[in-house]
Amino acid sequence: MITAIILAAGQSKRMGEPKMLMPWGRSTVLQTVISTFQSAGVGDILVVTGGARAQVEALIGKTVQTVFNEEYEKGEMLSSIQAGLSAKTREAGAALICLGDQPQVQERTVRRVCDAFMLNKSQLVVPSFEMQRGHPWLVARPLWDELRALKSPSTPRDFLKKHSRHIHYVEVDSPSILQDLDTPEDYTKYKSAP
Repeated sequence: MITAIILAAGQSKRMGEPKMLMPWGRSTVLQTVISTFQSAGVGDILVVTGGARAQVEALIGKTVQTVFNEEYEKGEMLSSIQAGLSAKTREAGAALICLGDQPQVQERTVRRVCDAFMLNKSQLVVPSFEMQRGHPWLVARPLWDELRALKSPSTPRDFLKKHSRHIHYVEVDSPSILQDLDTPEDYTKYKSAP
């Protein structure tokens, strides 16, 4: 089984408001991300909360599991990944590391990353657009302990670099794997994109 760990613990300082709660289509940014993963066949979803914990939990209700990243104020993605991996005690063979502020990620991208893992049993599967790594990327359970043990200033990027020989890349035709919503300009730009 593959689990999705959706990182939604940020404080949205550059956005100026909780970006996970912002409108996106007929939904919100975070609900769109969750729906995309559900539509792609990922049934086990965990949302890592932080800065807007109460609002995020109220928004998603009991539809998916949540875990609170107690270190969210440090603003590091690593602590959210570690909180998510530590909360997954059920038998998942791999975890998709997903951004909660990436509502434009495509269902077919999620499916392709999952399919590549199932076919190749690679320890790491990463989508790539024009030679650039993006999200969601997948890490197999045998590497979880190492990722959980990383200490700052190490980053997820350092982890991927260390294991670069073992990454199975999935080339995609959409830059959406590289695009997240950090600023009001990002939100306007990507929301109006076709």
